[in-house]
Amino acid sequence: MRKVERVGIFGGTFDPPHVGHLILAEECRTQLSLDLLLWVVTDNPPHKRYTNVSPIEDRVRLVEKAIHGNPSFEVSRVDIDRPGPHFAIDTVNILKEEYPGTEIYYLMGGDSLHDLPTWNKPHDFIQTCSGIGVMRRHADQVDLESLEKILPGITAKVHIVEAPILEISSKQIRQRIEEGMGYRYYLRDAVYQAITEMGMYK
Repeated sequence: MRKVERVGIFGGTFDPPHVGHLILAEECRTQLSLDLLLWVVTDNPPHKRYTNVSPIEDRVRLVEKAIHGNPSFEVSRVDIDRPGPHFAIDTVNILKEEYPGTEIYYLMGGDSLHDLPTWNKPHDFIQTCSGIGVMRRHADQVDLESLEKILPGITAKVHIVEAPILEISSKQIRQRIEEGMGYRYYLRDAVYQAITEMGMYK
């Protein structure tokens, strides 16, 4: 079994997982020197409730297809095989037990960092994480000075991950499929084939 010292948590609904997700995940892995990046497929995040999310096992299958062949990527069922609601602080604590002695990095977008004070037990969350990888989009304004006043200690934990700006979203892909538009090259071939075979998003 290979030695794992740094683990990244990459959470999302991944409905479906697209090339933008893969590029972001790989940038996080390399820039934060992660040994393992866990794709935590979420059912319906407490801070993002929305309807018509695809069945969880369908999305797990798509993520498995998306990351196949990369030994540094794994699907985690940490937020699937336990009752909700699933808060980030609990996810981190469970994974710290699963990977004892490792550094845990929680990955999020600039918008989530901005909303962090509204999360469940945000102070505890910051203390529990070894680091917070922030995947910043061009338009995101990361105001760490203001956040530090609300959540002391956050500045030391935040690591900005620079990544290419790709205007691709899962919602956009779902809409393209529903409207009969081309979408094949937004996805890995195996994901495209699985969506076609399962007749998803029609």
